[in-house]
Amino acid sequence: MNDVTLATNTDIRAAYLTASELKLAASLLYQAYHDDPVFMDIFAQGNADYELSLRASIREELNAFWQAKQPILGLYMEEALVGVACLHRPTQHFGAERFWHWRLKMMLSSGYLNTKQMIKKEELITEAVPMQHFHMLSFIAIHPLHQHHGFGHYLMAAVNTVLDDDEQSEGVAVYVTSNKYLEFFKECDYEMVKEVTVGNVTGPLMVHKRQ
Repeated sequence: MNDVTLATNTDIRAAYLTASELKLAASLLYQAYHDDPVFMDIFAQGNADYELSLRASIREELNAFWQAKQPILGLYMEEALVGVACLHRPTQHFGAERFWHWRLKMMLSSGYLNTKQMIKKEELITEAVPMQHFHMLSFIAIHPLHQHHGFGHYLMAAVNTVLDDDEQSEGVAVYVTSNKYLEFFKECDYEMVKEVTVGNVTGPLMVHKRQ
């Protein structure tokens, strides 16, 4: 496991996830995004299949990140995984350019319409980013028992390290789907670009530009 260098204490470190940790990462992301407005809109919360569709979507997203060798960062307190962040690299395509086996698995697990909405969501967001080459922060989660203790800022420091190591990237973009996270990203030096509407949900697109 390769550590991402962080200026922090010896009990907290960031590293790229291993294959054996993907299930644990999926569990963290599921908890974090269970009430996400965009997923609730796409998968129609209240529907008996909502939780199954959400779990399947997150699982296939993580598998797609792993197979495409995209950065999946873990934040550890000693040996316990307490946070996860998933990034798309600048040279990787989003939306309709998703590789075919991801789209097939998503259609089988979540249905054609849900998969089409997920792809449309990515297209709308990335088209609104005012940069040509950038990282997209697609997922970020901190374990519920470790929230409000500064772990999110440690994880974002690791994201910045990934950005610094990629000279062709102009910055990092994130679509903020809940107002309760708006201040957090502002504290991490993200600026709002514009409001983006995905389905029935409108949220701010924010960017952190390379220093």
